[in-house]
Amino acid sequence: MSLQPHWPPSTVPHQSPLYHAANAGRYDRQSLIATYEDKFQCRLAVLIDVIFEQSVTHFEELIYDAGPDSDLHLMLSSPGGDGETAVRLARSAQARCRELTVIIPDQAKSAATLLAMGAHHILMSPVSDLGPVDPQFFVNGDLISAKDIIAAVEDAAQKVQDAPNTYPIYASLLADVTALMVQQARSALDRTEDLLREALRSNPDRSDEAVEELAKRLKEPLISRPKSHAALFGIQDARKAGLPVQAADLAGEQWQLVWRLWTKYFVLGSQLRVYEGRLASQILPWPGSEADEENP
Repeated sequence: MSLQPHWPPSTVPHQSPLYHAANAGRYDRQSLIATYEDKFQCRLAVLIDVIFEQSVTHFEELIYDAGPDSDLHLMLSSPGGDGETAVRLARSAQARCRELTVIIPDQAKSAATLLAMGAHHILMSPVSDLGPVDPQFFVNGDLISAKDIIAAVEDAAQKVQDAPNTYPIYASLLADVTALMVQQARSALDRTEDLLREALRSNPDRSDEAVEELAKRLKEPLISRPKSHAALFGIQDARKAGLPVQAADLAGEQWQLVWRLWTKYFVLGSQLRVYEGRLASQILPWPGSEADEENP
């Protein structure tokens, strides 16, 4: 008498039982991704990370074999990062699809906002948030905006000028900020408006006139006005600026699948970076975290 289970041929796992059990969460997420792709006839990629140079290779792994005759949907969650890299990701995505839809279940700030601007459609819900496109830098494992770096240095300089005896205090507080870092922050801010246009232009179906019009509308709310990187830019703000926003049907099948998938990433915790698709999966430690130090 055979004790082997009689698996239906289409459901037999390709992995050994123990490996499959240890990675059950990954396979569950990938199954949801496959369900979404089948229902909405597209490629779905998930990017949950700060956006820096390493993002390019991990993202390419998700879409390297995608064809230009089908749609690409990107679930994006990121506190931001490097704008140059964001533009490269937008261009890469657009080169491999007919239309690009960026799905924002939570926040896509700064560089991630630039990436979203290259899309044909941006799917948002009432809790979705874009944000100021000020560049960011890692300082002791924390992501700090260029505006905050410059503001902190200028504020300290003024206070030391007013009260020279406070110099040791501010020197200690800003010990991790170098003159080179401040100059890099200033240079990055000067480049922001150009990056905004490049991100908008990465959508090949957007005319030069549309790029210029959108850039003018977005400069004030995303570059000039915000004093803090945490400034909100929700669905109504994005619509008012002319971005191609789609409001999620919260009770509809698409958003229900999106939210079910998003919650599976949420429970992984905030110290992990994720690049995942139907066939590819990279779960990486957060830069500067203990896990990152243990796995250089």
